[in-house]
Amino acid sequence: MATSPDSDPAAPTLSPQLKLVLDMGPLVVFFGTFFVAKRIVEDDTQGLIWATGIFVAVTAIALAISYAIERKIHAMPLITGAVVLVMGGLTVYFNDERFIKYKPTIVSGLMGSTLLIGWALGKALIKPLLGATLELDEKGWRTLSLRWGLFFLVIAGLNELVWRSTTTSVWLNFKLFGILGLTFLFMLLQQPLIHRHSPQSPTED
Repeated sequence: MATSPDSDPAAPTLSPQLKLVLDMGPLVVFFGTFFVAKRIVEDDTQGLIWATGIFVAVTAIALAISYAIERKIHAMPLITGAVVLVMGGLTVYFNDERFIKYKPTIVSGLMGSTLLIGWALGKALIKPLLGATLELDEKGWRTLSLRWGLFFLVIAGLNELVWRSTTTSVWLNFKLFGILGLTFLFMLLQQPLIHRHSPQSPTED
């Protein structure tokens, strides 16, 4: 599967609405299934395993739809989807919730490590992920890569701490509200950097 940007401006692309559905739909289905399943089986662990099975199936469908339309899958959904399919499949096969709880650690750890290695080598690897929505000078991209790399590693560490020391329900609330809230706050905190290094902003010493 191709993951590089298509150079043909006439190539088919996902509409913003469909992209949002394909990105967020599997997560919505995952959490919805968990809250229904745990009431049916009256057990958080089995509810999570049921939800994980549905999550794997819906994620595979979302990736297939994206590829069918664009004939490529971008790096971030490809990495996330691959980890969901592998760790989710292991969760269902072994009837062990720990595998799906590793997923945020693996995805965030991979992303953070990749961005920091790129930063150390003088490469702003965050640019291919955000370049379609942001325009920054090279120093801005490198600084943003460093910050996102560190942020992803913090998220990986927090996920390990929470799932190993709390219940399944607490971990799911952290995954849904905690990670999302921290990501939104982090993005807001990057606005001064983005403004300072935008080509439209005045150059500062």
